Amino acid sequence: MAGFDLLLLAPVGSIAALIFAAYLAFSILKKDQGSDRMKEIAQAVRVGSKAYLKRQYMGVSLFFLVVFCILLVLALKKYLVIFVPFAFLTGGLFSGLSGFIGMNIATQSSNRTAAAAMKSLNSGLRVAFSSGAVMGLVVVGLGLLDLSIWYYFLNLYYGSYTVPAWMPGWLGQHLNWVFMGHPLPLGTDKITAITSTMLCFGMGASSQALFARVGGGIFTKAADVGADLVGKVEAGIPEDDPRNPAVIADNVGDNVGDVAGMGADLYESYVGSIVATSALGVAAGLGTAGVTVPMVMAAVGVISSIIGTFFVRSKEQAAQSVLLAALRKGVFMSSFLVAVISFFLVWKSLGLGHIGVYWAVLAGLLAGVLIGLCTEYYTSSSFKPTRFIADQSLTGPATVIIGGLAVGMMSTALPVIIVCLAIVASYFLAGGLTSPEMGLYGVAISAVGMLSTLGITLATDAYGPVADNAGGNAEMSHLPPEVRKRTDALDALGNTTAATGKGFAIGSAALTALALIAAYRDQVNLIVQQRGLTMHLDLSMMNPKILVGLFLGGMLPFLFCSMTMRAVGRAAGKIVMEVRRQFKEIIGIMEGSAKPDYAKCVNIATAAAQKEMILPSLTAIIAPIAVGILVGIDGVAGLLTGATVSGFVLAVMMANSGGAWDNAKKYIEEGHHGGKGSNAHKAGVVGDTVGDPFKDTSGPSLNILIKLMSMVSIVFASFIISNTLFK
Repeated sequence: MAGFDLLLLAPVGSIAALIFAAYLAFSILKKDQGSDRMKEIAQAVRVGSKAYLKRQYMGVSLFFLVVFCILLVLALKKYLVIFVPFAFLTGGLFSGLSGFIGMNIATQSSNRTAAAAMKSLNSGLRVAFSSGAVMGLVVVGLGLLDLSIWYYFLNLYYGSYTVPAWMPGWLGQHLNWVFMGHPLPLGTDKITAITSTMLCFGMGASSQALFARVGGGIFTKAADVGADLVGKVEAGIPEDDPRNPAVIADNVGDNVGDVAGMGADLYESYVGSIVATSALGVAAGLGTAGVTVPMVMAAVGVISSIIGTFFVRSKEQAAQSVLLAALRKGVFMSSFLVAVISFFLVWKSLGLGHIGVYWAVLAGLLAGVLIGLCTEYYTSSSFKPTRFIADQSLTGPATVIIGGLAVGMMSTALPVIIVCLAIVASYFLAGGLTSPEMGLYGVAISAVGMLSTLGITLATDAYGPVADNAGGNAEMSHLPPEVRKRTDALDALGNTTAATGKGFAIGSAALTALALIAAYRDQVNLIVQQRGLTMHLDLSMMNPKILVGLFLGGMLPFLFCSMTMRAVGRAAGKIVMEVRRQFKEIIGIMEGSAKPDYAKCVNIATAAAQKEMILPSLTAIIAPIAVGILVGIDGVAGLLTGATVSGFVLAVMMANSGGAWDNAKKYIEEGHHGGKGSNAHKAGVVGDTVGDPFKDTSGPSLNILIKLMSMVSIVFASFIISNTLFK
């Protein structure tokens, strides 16, 4: 009962996160909105963002309806627990809701950040960071809340319910009928049935996240690339110049891709790591305690993140190092609190005999911090790699692109080594020598440790798009130059912190994917045992099905990135043609006497994103089912392993290359190598446009891809075993 009592901290933590997020949101809304022109620009971005999300959610809802019906049929045929289809729906609903709330606050914050930056750099930082904190806390709050609701509901459904004395008789009778201790699925115990249902909750969150990331990424980068190539390079006008017809679409894209898409993405990472760890805790024989530790650790992370937000302050200096130190204080304080409290959590839940699980948590926390520092080194203009790319601009766009690719490839080495060390350390520290299942639980719990402070690490990530929009608002509203200088300082740091956030997500994705592969193995073995089948999962490297799966899995991330990159290219091409048309046909646009047709570019980007996101997103869902039927359950294991390895490395490379290209451009804009308008600057802009889909479309979508395929494999394992061509 001690574990069950501790588990009450999960819903308490979720409610605390949502309450504090509401407090921050209301405090933002009370801030000065600036001039009428600033309000008008913010309103245009807000309307465009909501219109895009409405259209996206309508399309995605059809997908969820179809998949719900498929899962319901499988559940009625006894392939799945009956609650699985409903868990799938709630996972998608809460994932989309977290992105929607975060985006709405972000669009309310951009003009307020610009207005605050008129006073001081710290004032602008506080507004933008508070907006990011709303996003972070909503993600962890809704994630924990939905997990808690499902956990307690299923516990009651499969257990027995005692009517409280204060409850009205009629209500008590109905609840007694619902929670009367229903029969468990064949061959499972209560906690196994619960975790299998919660895994499908993760599949719903992953599906929504992939559509949001891919669709939002295509929109934002198509608009960004189109605006930069024609506006900056061809027309020679400043970034966010109101004469550029794509400028509003660019600002809308920051919100639908980098806020709403990212929120859904990290929501999926967060709940995915918790449910994967819970499933492995059950497999390791830890029972309820195996579920308690990850969920309560997440609650501890919520409280620690709230405390950490109060430590984010900056002096009135525009140096990146000063701003970076301000954000680090909050992250490091939150990590320290999690590190201390987790010891007592593990001790209370698992006892001193499993205290090694605590050291696995520390391994994950440390790995997350180190990956973040590596990302900062390779993407911040304060260090050599990004300045090296800026130096290459003196000889043209080709050398900028070569330099950025080289830096991105080099940047994969340290994160891969860090993740490898974290895997080995967490496996053996958790007791892998004597119990492989405990070792795998340690690997999974290290991913939860890495993401435990997501409330504040996501805040440092999500504040970047707000600062970017604030800079655009300042430019279009013709605010004093020092305001744009302050917002540019916040924006440049936002590129680094965004890359750091992606590093956390990608690193945790690698650890979570390993845990999900282990969960897939356990699910297959359980189904085979239940049905008395002779087939078994052969994970030997000499098994040709494994080798086929490895090659297919290694190829899939590249195929996926090809589809998303081509989608951005096609959509950006349409934006480029439209901007050129308006510059040519609308008389007076360059003189500022005529107003561009902003809505046309927004509509083009919206239509392109909705069309282009379908095929890449469906690939992640169809691939494991198709491989399972055609190659067998062994092939699926190989597929998941190959995709995890190649997807992790490719995601790190693309995220860091993109971040470094972007900050190299900003480094030049600060006055180096000729500054804005120089040939070096134009070369830097070209590099940045290549990096845009790298870091904001293809790269961050890969961590969702590898986890979604694993969850689909687990949920459809029973169906695949029954219908595979290789029994």
